[in-house]
Amino acid sequence: MVASSGVFAPPTPVAGEIPPTPTPDIGKRATTCTFSGSGGAASASKSKTSCSTIVLSALAVPSGTTLDLTGLNKGTKVIFEGITTFGYEEWSGPLVSVSGTDITVTQSSGAYLDGLGASYWDGKGSNGGKTKPKFFYAHNLINSNIEGIYIYNPPVQVFSIDGANDLTLTDITINASAGDTDSLGHNTDGFDIGSSTTVTITGANVYNQDDCVAINSGTGITFSGGNSQNGIRIKTISGATGTVSGVTYSGITLSGITDYGIVVNQAYNGKAGEPTNGVSIDKFILKQITGTVESTATNVLIECGSGSCTNWSWSGVSVTGGKTSSSCVNVPSGGAAC
Repeated sequence: MVASSGVFAPPTPVAGEIPPTPTPDIGKRATTCTFSGSGGAASASKSKTSCSTIVLSALAVPSGTTLDLTGLNKGTKVIFEGITTFGYEEWSGPLVSVSGTDITVTQSSGAYLDGLGASYWDGKGSNGGKTKPKFFYAHNLINSNIEGIYIYNPPVQVFSIDGANDLTLTDITINASAGDTDSLGHNTDGFDIGSSTTVTITGANVYNQDDCVAINSGTGITFSGGNSQNGIRIKTISGATGTVSGVTYSGITLSGITDYGIVVNQAYNGKAGEPTNGVSIDKFILKQITGTVESTATNVLIECGSGSCTNWSWSGVSVTGGKTSSSCVNVPSGGAAC
């Protein structure tokens, strides 16, 4: 679970904020088009290139349907108003998909998107049980901004960021706190990033049951202002093959970490203490990583496969307050230590 401070009750939409729904003139690109109700998603998807500003007002997206805002015209602004709901259906999603250049996605005061997560949660996440829709595809967004969006009760992973370039996400709230009940919420990742360049996430307020940010691939990824179970973590799936290279963490101060200050785990989803070496972790650089973990946590854990961790450089690393691990395996040279 990843949590940050703040109040996680869904906001209350402001009375009088939802305007009547005009019919957009699809013969030309209107200044503002407003879509609402159960037919609003289909209408918005159909007319999306006719509007410079798209207002989604108390939208009720039908079950098994994506709110498709891909291929927006350059400079389009999308505004969520009121409560956006999604009908229940077991499917893979996504519930929302947005792409384009110079796009801004935001919401009005008190608005939120309700994923109906409690109807899906079964403790298995994306590993089995009910098929659960992913929430928000931010794919192929170029020079764009997602600002102030509130996601409530996501069924499973929330933001999938892929093929993005110069994308900024600011003041996002993800509230899956109800998923803690009976440990039913699972794999409710906040932000999963792949094949993207220059992605910046700031001011995120996340309460979930998995990673806050998971970086699968990309360059120039910045996340600031977070707190979590693990400070710095690299994990590779047991038996998998691949390469992790040129990862640098610098200038980080840890506090309140509950599990591991720094952890490299090459036995993920395998047998603990028996890391595999199919994935190389090369040129892993840590500079000036300091701070404390909780007394029940572990300062540093390194479980590398035989010969798979090479050319590491750690300097100015000091994590204290927790336990010293006796389970480290194949620790490379270059300053790394448990």
